[in-house]
Amino acid sequence: MAEELLINVKPFEKRVALLSDGALQELHLARSDGYSLTGNIYLGRVERIVPGMQAAFVNVGLARPGFLHVGDVEGPALMLGDEVRQPADIRQLLHEGQEIMVQVAKDPISGKGARLTCQLAIASRYLVIMPLTDRIGISQRIEDVEERGRLGDLIDQLRQRHETSSGFIVRTAAEGVAADLIDMDIQVLSGIWQRILHKRRDVPRPGVVYQEIPLHIRIVRDLAGPQLECIYIDDLHTFQRVRDFVDDFLPQFTERLNLYDESRPLFERFGLEEELNRALSRKVPLKSGGHMVIEQTEAMITVDVNTGGYLGTSRLEETVFRTNLEAAQTLPRQLRLRNLGGIIVVDFIDMVDPEHQRQVLRALEKACETDPARIRIEGFSSLGLVQMSRKRTRESLQQQVCEACSECAGQGVVKTAQTTCVEVFRAILQDLPARCGADSRLGSGEYLIRATEDVVGRLLDEDADQLAWVSGEIGRDVRIEVEPSYGPGQFDIMLVQDMRRPA
Repeated sequence: MAEELLINVKPFEKRVALLSDGALQELHLARSDGYSLTGNIYLGRVERIVPGMQAAFVNVGLARPGFLHVGDVEGPALMLGDEVRQPADIRQLLHEGQEIMVQVAKDPISGKGARLTCQLAIASRYLVIMPLTDRIGISQRIEDVEERGRLGDLIDQLRQRHETSSGFIVRTAAEGVAADLIDMDIQVLSGIWQRILHKRRDVPRPGVVYQEIPLHIRIVRDLAGPQLECIYIDDLHTFQRVRDFVDDFLPQFTERLNLYDESRPLFERFGLEEELNRALSRKVPLKSGGHMVIEQTEAMITVDVNTGGYLGTSRLEETVFRTNLEAAQTLPRQLRLRNLGGIIVVDFIDMVDPEHQRQVLRALEKACETDPARIRIEGFSSLGLVQMSRKRTRESLQQQVCEACSECAGQGVVKTAQTTCVEVFRAILQDLPARCGADSRLGSGEYLIRATEDVVGRLLDEDADQLAWVSGEIGRDVRIEVEPSYGPGQFDIMLVQDMRRPA
């Protein structure tokens, strides 16, 4: 698969897109309020201990305190680096007001604070350093036994040479990489950790002691692989910064860097603007004529597969199988592009043949292999549903660029004019006894109703008889006015007293 990386830079926004065989696979956005906090290290202060959750809330200087579970407090995790054993109770390890060094593991999502960890880890191109442990790990994507052994022995040798006890994770990109490049990564990461230790003495509490590298460089570092053929950048300053990074750490990609200076915008040139708009739609069309409907809820992602306009063959089972197969091949790309994570439930069209179910499941697993996020897939349940999970570390594309509708408050539906009229009648009948006592015919004045144009129109037309009945029931006139500023379902009812006195 041939891959291309597009970096679009504007003063108000940075966008990085990954294309595979011309199809958009990933999109990363960074606006004025930043890209992602994941990887940042803070010197924080424990605000509150919650024994029932075995967790603490830590103030790191963000809008909301971060969440730190006892399982994420391990080893020499405290700010001063003291060796501790993992306790059964978080109160044995942390106390309110304590200063502690933590790292953001997951960005704040949907009003929740950031997920924090004391298991600090700093990534480079080939390695991840874990300065508070001495463990060595190797990416599971490196399957060759001899290569895994070579990398493990190499890390051991380099740790002894540099007299460091830090732990390391060998990333997938290190497969087949020469020892001198691995050695350079160890030196760079060790230097970063020493600067963090030095900076924490002077940083305000709470405050940041380490920030991840900028979006465009981080993406180049993480996504540059053997399949990457070209990197296009449409900003000269950014191009120079990326080139400096590539010259130092990825010299084999220097020739693949291109400064894009055409008059036609970069994303428009590759047809991505329209693709991004489609990625915000619930409905995903399939080439066969079928479609998927992807719903993002608070607890999970639901996916419904439909044949739509696909007529298929003369056999229903074959039509269903072909639609499900295409959906299984398409869905992983949509999850990656929209950055959807957590629990995902897929409702494929019911299939009678067990072999068809196995083929659809294999197609889904194969399509997920190219996704760098950790994915787990369960088989078909007794209800014909497939449950899967995808690791989530930052907000989805929809959460980044959209907000809840002001009219429906995020529900996706609004009350009909008929429903609003019924609520108006009910409110008047309930309000009158409270104002005038048990006898609703006592008192003077009229009721004034303010509502949207469609509600007022219905009150004067289809519901005119009901309005007349309510008016007669309460013994008062009812006046109606259009309020242009009101949204669906909104109305006001006021009792306008008659101030005239008899002579």
